[in-house]
Amino acid sequence: MFKKILIANRGEIALRVISACRELGIRTVAIYSEADRDALHVRYADEDVCVGPYPSSASYLNISAIVSAAEITEADAIHPGYGFLSENAYFAEILQDCHIAFIGPLPDAIRKMGDKSLARRTVAAAGVPTVPGSPGPLESVDEAIAFAAKAGYPVILKASAGGGGRGMRVARDERDLAAAYETARAEAEKAFGNAEVYLEKYLEEPRHIEFQVFGDSRGNIRHLGERECSIQRRHQKLIEEAPSTVLDESLRRRMGDAAIATARAVGYTNAGTVEFLLDADGRFYFMEMNTRLQVEHPITEEVTALDLVKEQIAVAAGEPLSFLERDMAPRGHAIEFRVNAEDPVTFAPSPGRITTFHAPGGLGVRLDTAAYQGYVVPPHYDSLIAKLIVWGRNRDEAISRGRRALDFFVVEGVKTSIPLHRRILDDPDFIEGRLSTRFMERLAAKG
Repeated sequence: MFKKILIANRGEIALRVISACRELGIRTVAIYSEADRDALHVRYADEDVCVGPYPSSASYLNISAIVSAAEITEADAIHPGYGFLSENAYFAEILQDCHIAFIGPLPDAIRKMGDKSLARRTVAAAGVPTVPGSPGPLESVDEAIAFAAKAGYPVILKASAGGGGRGMRVARDERDLAAAYETARAEAEKAFGNAEVYLEKYLEEPRHIEFQVFGDSRGNIRHLGERECSIQRRHQKLIEEAPSTVLDESLRRRMGDAAIATARAVGYTNAGTVEFLLDADGRFYFMEMNTRLQVEHPITEEVTALDLVKEQIAVAAGEPLSFLERDMAPRGHAIEFRVNAEDPVTFAPSPGRITTFHAPGGLGVRLDTAAYQGYVVPPHYDSLIAKLIVWGRNRDEAISRGRRALDFFVVEGVKTSIPLHRRILDDPDFIEGRLSTRFMERLAAKG
C-alpha cells in the first residue's frame, strides 16, 4: 500500500480523498493555488505545497509544478480527483516515467476514451450500441450535411476531445447545421485545443443513465449499478439518483453487460463511468466513458456501502477488486444535489464570502463540502460548493429526506442553487419519475 498520496485537486473532492487516506493510514499532500491558501483541504492534509497563482493553467494544470511537489514531499502516488488533470493521458504517462503511481486508468485507456469519435468506433467494434452518426471526425460541413441526411434530423455536433457540454450544437435542418458546424469547431478549439467534431442523431427526450465500472490489474472488470443523471442544464448535471426508476432487471443486466464490454475493450483499470442515452422505447446507446471518479460517486457509495475512493487506492496499489457483482444489489435509494454558488434563476456565478453556513444533518443525510462560514468562494474555479446526498429505504423516503435537508441547509452571503433543488423535489414530473434530459426546459416553461 502507498505511504503518501498527493491530491492533485481542490475543494470537496480533495477533502474526500484526504478522508479516505486518513482511514487507511496513508499520509497526504495537498496542493493549492494562491487563491486557495485558506482552503480546508490545505488545513486537513498532512503536508501542503503551493503550486502557483490562481489561474488553473499556472497551478492545478501545471504538470511540472505538481510532479515537483510530489518529488519534494516523496509522495509515491497521485490522486487526480475529477476535472483538471484527471483525464489527461500525458500526465499519467509523465507519472509513469517518474515512478509515481497514478490513481486512475492506464494512459492508453484515457486516450482512447478521451477521443470521443475513437471511443465510438472502439465500443461499436465490441458490440455496444452507438447512436447513428459519423464514424469519426468530420472533414467539412459538406460531409456533416451528408451524414445528417443519412441519420435524419435533428442531429448534434460534439467535440471529439470534449465533454461537459462544450463544443456541442444541435441542428434541426441543413441551414442550422451549416451555421452550427463552425460554431462547434470554434468552441471545441477554445475549450480543448482540438477543433475536431463528429455528428450524431439527436435524441429528443432521452434519459441519461450511467454505469459505475471498476477494473483491476488482474483482468477483473465489474460494475456497481447505474445512476440516473437526466436532470441537467446545458449538459451539466444538477441532480443524480441511484438506482434509476426506469430500469427493470433485464434492461439493467443488458446495460451493465454493455458497460463491462466497453471497459474491457480498452483493458480498463480503476474507476470509470460508462454513460448511455436511453430512449422512450428502451433502446440504449453508448454516449461516452469518463475515465475518472465522478462527482456523483457518493450515491453509488450510499446504495452499495462501498468506499469508492478506498477501492481506487487499493486497485492502484495492485490489489484485486474487493467485491463481486452479486454483492452489489442496490440497497435503498440515494439522491445527490449539486449545490453551486450561483443564482438559482439566471445561473450566473455568485462568488464571495459565505457569511452563514448551517449544514443539515440527521439520519440518511451526508454533506460533502469544503465550504465553511467565512470562506470566500473564488471566482476562478467551478461554482460547486457542496454535494448534499440523502439516502432512504425507498425513493419516496429519499425525496422526503431531501426536502428536509434542503430546508435545513442555510447558506448566506452568496446565492446558491438550493431553492432550485427544493422546487424540483416538489415538481410532479420529478415525483413520478418522468425524467429526461429536457426536464429543466419543461420546468422553466411552467414558470
